[in-house]
Amino acid sequence: MTKPAVSRRTLPSSPFKAPVTRRPEQFSVGDRVTHDEHGLGRVIGAEGDIAVLVDFGTAQTRITTPFAKMTKL
Repeated sequence: MTKPAVSRRTLPSSPFKAPVTRRPEQFSVGDRVTHDEHGLGRVIGAEGDIAVLVDFGTAQTRITTPFAKMTKL
C-alpha cells in the first residue's frame, strides 16, 4: 500500500526554491496558437477550461486540457 503524494512545505530560510505552480493557459475564440504536432492554428470554439476547438487549416481538432503541447502566439 502506497501513500498519496503530499506537497511539502518549504521554509523561507531554505536554500532551495519553492516549486512554481503555473496556471493552465486560457484560450479564447480567435486566438492564434501553435501545436507541437498540428502546427499553426486558430481557436474557433472554447468549452470553458475543458477543451478548445482549433482550426489548423487541414483539419479541425478538439484539444482537451492540459494544453501541454499548445501555446498562444
